[in-house]
Amino acid sequence: MKNMAMVFVTAWAFVLSGVSMAGETLELLTWEGYAPKHLVDKFAQETGIKVETTYSNNEEMIAKLRATRGAGFDLVQPSQDRISSVQQKFGIYQPIDYSRIDSVQIIPSMLQAVKANTRVKKDSYAVPFCYGTSGLIVNRKKAPDANDYGDLLNPAYAGRISYRLKRPTLIALAFGAGEDPFAAYANANQYQRLMEEIGERLIAGKPLVKNYYANGDALLEMMRSGEVHVALGWDNGGWKLHADNPDIDFVAPQSGALGWIDTFAIPAKAKNVNAAYKWINFILPPTSPTERSTALPPAARWLFSTPKSALISIVPSAPTISTISSGIPRCRPSWSRSKARFSTG
Repeated sequence: MKNMAMVFVTAWAFVLSGVSMAGETLELLTWEGYAPKHLVDKFAQETGIKVETTYSNNEEMIAKLRATRGAGFDLVQPSQDRISSVQQKFGIYQPIDYSRIDSVQIIPSMLQAVKANTRVKKDSYAVPFCYGTSGLIVNRKKAPDANDYGDLLNPAYAGRISYRLKRPTLIALAFGAGEDPFAAYANANQYQRLMEEIGERLIAGKPLVKNYYANGDALLEMMRSGEVHVALGWDNGGWKLHADNPDIDFVAPQSGALGWIDTFAIPAKAKNVNAAYKWINFILPPTSPTERSTALPPAARWLFSTPKSALISIVPSAPTISTISSGIPRCRPSWSRSKARFSTG
């Protein structure tokens, strides 16, 4: 009887353990396209962890985590420039334990830059995931001479211009005007004056704008329909449009394409930190480049330690990575007279 009781207890403990494993969940707050279903399903098969995905953007991610003081999600994917200042003010993230990251999969200069750019005191708060650039998306048939950010204020394209009412637009127009807003960061008054000046130019140029788009899908639709000829947008959107209509393409502006880096960060009150690290290490490896790369738009280039071979099938003229003195990785494309600025801006 005693032996039977022990067997029953052991079996019941096993059942309970199985239920726990079956019920383990990763709450992921991310951008649309960053957690495709076939990879979510594969992760569940390999780990027994179910991924519950909530799609969002930088502003919403911050708002959600501020409202809960860092609770409600186990892993989030903000852009690197939305981490250190937010952490200093609100404390919504927890430090990354880089010993738990399979960092051999990541471009070393990119990892070091993200560590530096997300550092608060002695801790860093993010792992790089993917990067790309923003520039102009142009209908070459309708706007053959559009080649820099200043064309967003060009009367020649009146009523056929679109961009977002976001800080990157101010940064872009500043570069287009021959200024360097990144250099102005060290002087708050100088930076504010520059941003206000650019803001006034945008206000004056409002009659030229078709509309201010809210998301990438809206921009793509306007470019496809011919409502918009010149827009500020992401490289992957331009390439997607080009595949459908060769007249439309992404243009790296003469004054430089703006780079972005999206990351992984763990909220301060994440309940399943172990699952968060498992997902990060699952999604990064280049063991199946085709499977991984097709999970994202072309601009979301995987951060392999040997990037050119990984990128060549996605971007025929893949950029190379170097690190400039500030520790910010700079992408130097092979296309003529253009450069990308990766920044914390």
